[in-house]
Amino acid sequence: MEHRVFKIEEEHRPKAALTISTDACLGGAERVHFFSLGPHTDISPERYDCPAIYIGAGGQADYALGYGREQEDRGEASFFPVRLEKGGVLFVPGGILCGMKAREMGFVYTEILMEKETNMNEILKPAEVFCLKDLIDYEKGSIANMDLASGSGVKLMILSFDEGCVLSEHRAPGDALLFALEGKAVIGYEGKDYAIREGENFRFDKNGLHSVRADGRFKMALLLMLEG
Repeated sequence: MEHRVFKIEEEHRPKAALTISTDACLGGAERVHFFSLGPHTDISPERYDCPAIYIGAGGQADYALGYGREQEDRGEASFFPVRLEKGGVLFVPGGILCGMKAREMGFVYTEILMEKETNMNEILKPAEVFCLKDLIDYEKGSIANMDLASGSGVKLMILSFDEGCVLSEHRAPGDALLFALEGKAVIGYEGKDYAIREGENFRFDKNGLHSVRADGRFKMALLLMLEG
């Protein structure tokens, strides 16, 4: 595939009255999808048996989260609202009802389905919306790395680069998707350089030789697909 810097929100623009789901084709596992919801369109509450992570790429949506199956069977089912927008992340445990409705500008997001046995960082509280770039601080003269969720096949992490820091050239052990969260950097990929800035994305193929060089301070999230 062509390697380039892109924006999820621009490549999956909302269309009136449509909900569009596109397989991200990462690792061949059909665990990652890009969604676009037209203005005021909705997805009725449904549940996955596995944990799900939602990352906002553009616009806004109001999510309705319900209790688990046991509470529903006892007639205790009710919903509480949370709002997700660009740059936000929402963790929904398996078995929880989850629906959403786009606001007036529509909504674009990435949906990540984790394995049932997933290690979740306690910093991500279930059913609370967080700003991804605020989950990690800068460390003087260093690159800091924090795993948010990890399983046998999927890992989501965030990294911060102090000014001038470089992640040395190495090969990706699986397909990966980079989310630039703050600042600017240069991605070296298979002998070419790609400038990237906040709000943009880049995809790595498995075994792709790459490096990351911060241009000032830089924060990123990385979604990595691993072979189980």
